[in-house]
Amino acid sequence: MPIYAFECADCGHQFDRLQKLSDADPTVCPACGQAQVRRQLTAPSFRLAGAGWYETDFKKDGDKKRNLAEGGAAKPEAKPEPAAKPEPAATPAAKPAETKSTPSS
Repeated sequence: MPIYAFECADCGHQFDRLQKLSDADPTVCPACGQAQVRRQLTAPSFRLAGAGWYETDFKKDGDKKRNLAEGGAAKPEAKPEPAAKPEPAATPAAKPAETKSTPSS
């Protein structure tokens, strides 16, 4: 159920009320008792943003889903790419040890 904000035009008292969409708005101010209550225009407390929000997330796999964040274009189905094989690390070839010969006297 949504929470609505109300304000009394007579005394300026502001209050919130949790009610169904079908419930009637209050007409009497709880602070002063006057019949000057009006509903205030307020912003919603959440926002749907990002690339993960679709027109409906309950469609079957065969149906195309429209991504609302991308202007309604159907999302292409991604095909898995084969994993690339890692190349073996190049190891330097072992060089034979060099020996120096010294002339004997």
